[in-house]
Amino acid sequence: MKVQNINQKLELFSEHWSPKIVGELNGQYVKLVKLKGEFVWHKHDNEDELFFVIKGVLKMEFRDKTVIINENEFLIIPKGVEHKPVADEEVSVMLFEPATTLNTGNIENKRTKHQLDKI
Repeated sequence: MKVQNINQKLELFSEHWSPKIVGELNGQYVKLVKLKGEFVWHKHDNEDELFFVIKGVLKMEFRDKTVIINENEFLIIPKGVEHKPVADEEVSVMLFEPATTLNTGNIENKRTKHQLDKI
């Protein structure tokens, strides 16, 4: 058991779209990630995802609407729902998701991270 400071962890990296593992519980990873720009349309067939915005404003695009997630708000995306995160300015996000979750879901591209750093 160790207290973790989110801001200190966020200071340890600057790259975008590269989640870092900061904790584990019950087969889930707690991840921190910085986002800027547009990600890819994707979905996760077997996992729900929780996006908790720590700093900034995240737009989550769906095929039929866009949802705005402000600081200290979170959104749970059910498995199988296609989505695309968009960050006009840098956004810091905490993710809660099963350890098996691939960041690009059903898509393989240059942003796919098979191995995540633990910080």
